[in-house]
Amino acid sequence: MSEQTVSALIEGGKATAGPPLGPALGPLGINTGKVVADINEKTKSFEGITVPVKVIIDTSSKNYVIEIGSPSVSSLIKKELGIKKGSGKAAEQKVGSITIDQIIKIARSKKEFLLAKTDKSAVKEVIGACVPMGVLIDEKTPQEVIKEVNEGKYDNKITGKEALKFPTAEELAEMRKKYSAVEEKKEEPKGKAKGKGKKKK
Repeated sequence: MSEQTVSALIEGGKATAGPPLGPALGPLGINTGKVVADINEKTKSFEGITVPVKVIIDTSSKNYVIEIGSPSVSSLIKKELGIKKGSGKAAEQKVGSITIDQIIKIARSKKEFLLAKTDKSAVKEVIGACVPMGVLIDEKTPQEVIKEVNEGKYDNKITGKEALKFPTAEELAEMRKKYSAVEEKKEEPKGKAKGKGKKKK
C-alpha cells in the first residue's frame, strides 16, 4: 500500500476545491468534492477558526482518511471573545476580558495537546496565552488570576465539582463595545492634536 498525505490549514466548515486542497488532491485521482464535503462536516464546529487538516490517501485503492488537528489556544480565546485579533500593544491596550469559566472550557478541550500534566497546569497554560494577546480574565490581569489558581480559588470549577457558566451573546457584545470604546478613547488625543495643527496653518 502506497500512502500520500496532503496537509493544509482550513477555516472550519469552509474548505473548498480551490487552493490549497484542490491542486494537491486532484492529481491523486480521488473525488475532491467529496473530500471537501467530508472536511467541512468534520470541522463545522470550528467555524471562524483555522484548523490543521490532513488527508491521508491510499493511492492504490483511492480510499482516504481525514485527520483534524486542534486549533491553537489563541484561536479558541478569540472565538470565545468574538474578536478577530489580539492586541498589537498587549501591555497598553486590552482587547477584551474572558471569564475563568471560558478559560477552563478551553483548557479541557486542549488538554491532550498541551504540555501540562494536570488540569490546573492546563488552565494556567491557557491563562498564559492571554498575556501577549492583551486579554484580561474577569477584568483582572493573567498574572493575578494565575496567583488565584495557585491559591486554589477555582479548584471546584477546574475539577468539575462546580458547574461552569458562560456569558450570553448580549454580555459578549457589551464587552466588545466596552473595549473598542477604550481603544478609541486612547486614540482620541492624537486626532485632536492633528486637528489643532491644521487650524494653526
